[in-house]
Amino acid sequence: MNPYQNGLALEEKSCKEAANLFGETKHILLSNFSSMGNGTSEEAERYWFAFILYSVKKLIQKNDEGEKENTENIGLSLCRILRAAKLNIADFFKELPQFVVKAGPTLSNLYGTDWENRLEAKEMHANAIHLKILSKYYKRVFGEFFVATDTNAEINSPITVHASEYHRFGWLLFLALRVHAFSRFKDLVTCTNGLISILAILIIHVPTRFWNFNIHDSSRFVKKSNKGVDLLASLCNIYNTSEDELRKTMEKANNVIADILKKQPCLASECETGNLENIDKDGLTYFKDLMEESSLPSSLSMLEKDYDYMIHNKSELDERLFINEDDSLLASVSLSGGSVSAGGVKRKFDSMASPAKTITSPLSPHRSPASHANGIPGSANSKMAATPVSTAMTTAKWLRTVISPLPSKPSPELERFLTSCDRDATSDVVRRAQIILQAIFPSSPLGERCVTGSLQSANVVDNIWAEQRRLEALKLYYRVLEAMCRAEAQVLHATNLTSLLTNERFHRCMLACSAELVLATHKTVTMLFPAVLERTGITAFDLSKVIESFIRHEESLPRELRRHLNSLEERLLESMVWEKGSSMHNSLAVARPSLSAEINSLGLLAEPMPSLDEIAMHINFSCGGLPPVPTLPKLESPSNQNGDIRSPKRNVLMERNSFTSPVKDCLLPCIILKSKLPPPPLQSAFASPTKPNPGGGGETCAETGINIFFGKIIKLGAVRISGMVERLQLSQQIRENVYSLFQRILNQWTSLFFNRHIDQIILCCFYGVAKISQLNLTFKEIVYNYRKQPHCKPQVFRSVFVDWSLARRNGRTGQEHIDIITFYNEIFIPSVKPLLVELGPAGPTTKSDRIPEVNKNDGHLAQCPGSPKISPFPTLPDMSPKKVSATHNVYVSPLRSSKMEALISHSSKSYYACVGESTHAYQSPSKDLTAINNRLNGNRKVRGPLNFDDVDFGLVSDSMVANSLYLQNGSCASSSGAPFKSEQPDS
Repeated sequence: MNPYQNGLALEEKSCKEAANLFGETKHILLSNFSSMGNGTSEEAERYWFAFILYSVKKLIQKNDEGEKENTENIGLSLCRILRAAKLNIADFFKELPQFVVKAGPTLSNLYGTDWENRLEAKEMHANAIHLKILSKYYKRVFGEFFVATDTNAEINSPITVHASEYHRFGWLLFLALRVHAFSRFKDLVTCTNGLISILAILIIHVPTRFWNFNIHDSSRFVKKSNKGVDLLASLCNIYNTSEDELRKTMEKANNVIADILKKQPCLASECETGNLENIDKDGLTYFKDLMEESSLPSSLSMLEKDYDYMIHNKSELDERLFINEDDSLLASVSLSGGSVSAGGVKRKFDSMASPAKTITSPLSPHRSPASHANGIPGSANSKMAATPVSTAMTTAKWLRTVISPLPSKPSPELERFLTSCDRDATSDVVRRAQIILQAIFPSSPLGERCVTGSLQSANVVDNIWAEQRRLEALKLYYRVLEAMCRAEAQVLHATNLTSLLTNERFHRCMLACSAELVLATHKTVTMLFPAVLERTGITAFDLSKVIESFIRHEESLPRELRRHLNSLEERLLESMVWEKGSSMHNSLAVARPSLSAEINSLGLLAEPMPSLDEIAMHINFSCGGLPPVPTLPKLESPSNQNGDIRSPKRNVLMERNSFTSPVKDCLLPCIILKSKLPPPPLQSAFASPTKPNPGGGGETCAETGINIFFGKIIKLGAVRISGMVERLQLSQQIRENVYSLFQRILNQWTSLFFNRHIDQIILCCFYGVAKISQLNLTFKEIVYNYRKQPHCKPQVFRSVFVDWSLARRNGRTGQEHIDIITFYNEIFIPSVKPLLVELGPAGPTTKSDRIPEVNKNDGHLAQCPGSPKISPFPTLPDMSPKKVSATHNVYVSPLRSSKMEALISHSSKSYYACVGESTHAYQSPSKDLTAINNRLNGNRKVRGPLNFDDVDFGLVSDSMVANSLYLQNGSCASSSGAPFKSEQPDS
């Protein structure tokens, strides 16, 4: 630790703590260094030291509550740690999950079971992505209103102010607003409102010679009165913000200016300044000498000092660096020897939060009469490029205009359903909604000190925010519940829905789903999924039962929120439902009795759902503070109680969430929306597992539910398998064999999925089938191509859960996480060898030599009664448009035969270029598209111009492609690779 102690000025206590943690985890580093960074021991050590220093800073506690902290260690921020370790932010958060998973038991023993909440790794990662998104957004909107240089500046002027200084002033003022006024809930929508309020302040105060707009521009400033341009209303029209929220946020920003910069506010209507000419001054505030050349340097200095003071004792990022795109901490690769590859800056963050290029309305709901009836047919910025910020603001507009005006109580029609139950369920529904939503969006106690004298208490701000979110979730819940009741009544031909409307688990799932959509709309940092599960007492399997119905019964749901729910279902199916504590295991133990012994021995069963009274008591008890993801007493993970290693899924940072690029977030192929048959009645989905299915057939509700669940897993597996087959350029026979093996394992060796990710099983299936088919395909090549898949997570092949006591291999005991190849050899092959042998072309007698030798006692089959028959590979939805370039966003869609004749008629044939038609040799996508454009825009006279500016016509956007594209093509980098036994997992 000496280099870090010298470079970071660590106090002795912190240095000893870090050395102790390093000693406790050194064996983990030594066994995993090849999978970290570039695989060298030197780089792995730098990563590990950074993880340890960050953990110590966040988790170390004072020996005495009144003990003063050593001033030498106060400024130990994450930025300083990363600079000392020569790492960047993106790489740090990319590799941190591996440390969290594998060092978790040690951290739990040293710092308590709540260490992960106090580490705040997921929140820090989300915050970093937010800031990158917001800085890019701020740079764009600033450039829309202000010039880069002052062309009218006098050469001999003693004071020269550059536009970049105003740009920096705006960002520092925004950071001050975040620190002093936004408190804990720094969601993307609130922060965007903050940036637009800062933009308004800049327009009012920045000298007009820096303007690059005309206040009389009718297309930009559409809101006018007889007193002039309504500045705030016009900005709201451009950027989809709420005028009420913008005025409130601007008032907070004005208070920050008055308190920090000591400027005296005055009414704009009483001031004479060139900036306010032709602007309606009512309700605006003006500060004299705020941004004049003589005062700007001192204002910048004061904002810098205030920010330094506020973050001095926090292990957080220095958020000022995000407007400096050349900062090494924003580079795309690790610094090695003090250098960064040219052009590497920004690329990593751009991949985490890249805007979707489009000129169509960014996130308007699917075009339908219902959507337009709800008041969002299109906005003023419908031709603007869709970015993460603009999509969030458009979705927030839906919530504001469609959901917020609804009543905050059950409608008369919903009340009729509730009163038609055997006992009136209205009061229970209302009380439950209040308690559950209070648990998800808790209020804070009042009376704590304000950050600055005249600013409103941060807790009051939090309470207002929480109350607004509760109301939005409540109104959405009542709206969808009413639609579900109508549909359920039609299915059952009855209005008495007692078994559904009195089911506690069903209502909590509906409330959790509504709250999650509100959280996803605002893109919060502190309440990331699966926070709603833990705060409501339900499990991933419970929530997966309502997602399909929720999407079906809210027609106005914007595309981005549909995508979010589809993405959540994919996350639930691929890993979370297989975790310890999932209620899926309770149903599986009933539906597949042969698995009950193993389920019990692994402690997989879900604990009883906490009662409403317990949750209410928990809220009252914990109202003094809001941990990042509080856990209810009944929901304590068994792994936290007995020291077992947790399954890795919850530890994976920012796991394909709402902050990632839509085009990189390839979603589950609409199992929900593409289903031709209506879903079974919800009453059976939430009935007791042992209860007979009211639909008949002699099945229990558990058997029906598990069969539906397995069907979804098989569909998801088919999509993942097909994607890998195309990427690896394998034959359709291999695809069939891999798919068949996957199905057989799910039905006959279900326990292989416990505490694991389905991709881990799929990767092993590929290698097993390749070996039995004598394909020259290495595991390294499989992993290499898997890394290119949009759903890839490095933890899938780096950390596979194993319980050696059940595996009975090599005398090992206990639980740990191993790499995918070790898992294949030690666990997978001993279990599925007989299934693999059956896939061999010459039968089981001659092909067993192609599989690694295993102990015969470990290769038995656990055939489950009632398992579905193995089905052939399903017909997946048409992959259109289809990506045809691994490096460019070029997509091809097959031409419908119905349109062919119209397109190839003599009058219009020359306007189109069809796939396969070419007048020159292929060059590149960009050059070929240029040739097509030149052909269209040639000298040949046409009857009329081609109009590409119409609102209804636009390029195919990345986000639209992600909504319909289930597989992504790409070339396979073939390599012979070393023999299997000498392979190492790819990093």
